[in-house]
Amino acid sequence: MKGKQFTLSCGTQRQGTYLLFIRLSEPVHLVFGKFLRGKPLFLPAGNYLYLGSALGRTGNGSALARRLLRHASRTAGKKPHAIHEAMVKLLQEKELAPESTPKPLQKKLHWHIDYLLDTPGSAIFHILIIRSPEKLEPVLARYLEAAPETSVPAARLGAQDTRNSTHLLSCSDPEGLLERLRRELPDMTGQRGFHSC
Repeated sequence: MKGKQFTLSCGTQRQGTYLLFIRLSEPVHLVFGKFLRGKPLFLPAGNYLYLGSALGRTGNGSALARRLLRHASRTAGKKPHAIHEAMVKLLQEKELAPESTPKPLQKKLHWHIDYLLDTPGSAIFHILIIRSPEKLEPVLARYLEAAPETSVPAARLGAQDTRNSTHLLSCSDPEGLLERLRRELPDMTGQRGFHSC
């Protein structure tokens, strides 16, 4: 990653699938809404991945841009993630967001990932974006769960809408995994290639 905040496919579509690379600076016992019937889940400090997608379209921007901006925002007037400003710039340059600067969204906790991203010790430090209208989450979830760099904190975490996958994983070597993804994703997704910025 070495200072780069984004890895982006060469596609032009305004929908897509993404991977958030998240650093948790301190351990937490976190309640993910109704997940595990509201029992706290222990997450040690370290690196995590979240797999998501936004395949719809919305008005002047894209569902993908809105979803990524939402992830980089926090609730109740808290400061957004540090990556937010660079994300706005990238999304505008790649014509995924309107030219006027979107304000950080004041969001409510809804998805499992919202609970992790709202904790003060969490920070999104890299985002891999695959610009494609194809539903790639099932293939990528299987790939990530089988990767030697990842482990599953809890089955179905971050993926309540699926039966057999987990979309929030811990990651022992984010840089190694990202390097492998850059090499292997073009074959898995049909995208021409990926570049970092």
